[in-house]
Amino acid sequence: MVEWTGRFAYQQVADDLRRRIADGEFAGTGQLPSLAQLQKTYEVTVTVARAAIRQLTTDGLAVSHQGKGAFLTQDAGHAAQLADPVGAVAELREEVDKLRIEVGELRQRVATLEGN
Repeated sequence: MVEWTGRFAYQQVADDLRRRIADGEFAGTGQLPSLAQLQKTYEVTVTVARAAIRQLTTDGLAVSHQGKGAFLTQDAGHAAQLADPVGAVAELREEVDKLRIEVGELRQRVATLEGN
């Protein structure tokens, strides 16, 4: 799974996990795959798997409990979407659409108040 892209292997694994979090894949249990599962899925060493989880923890997407695993934080899905440029753009578009509607409504109110 991990390819030679010039980015560290743990970053590639963390990026893919971030994408999967944004897609809601772990929302049911809130638990991320174990280190052993990450090793098997991504064909990486335990050191790389551990570093990927550490990166998600540093980014505020997960908390790790020794002996129990890593779990998503309460707002991990939203934070992961913002970390993903596509997700961030989608959210910005939604906000811009809301603002357009509000500005249109304000224009109508001003026009009504001015008697136009």
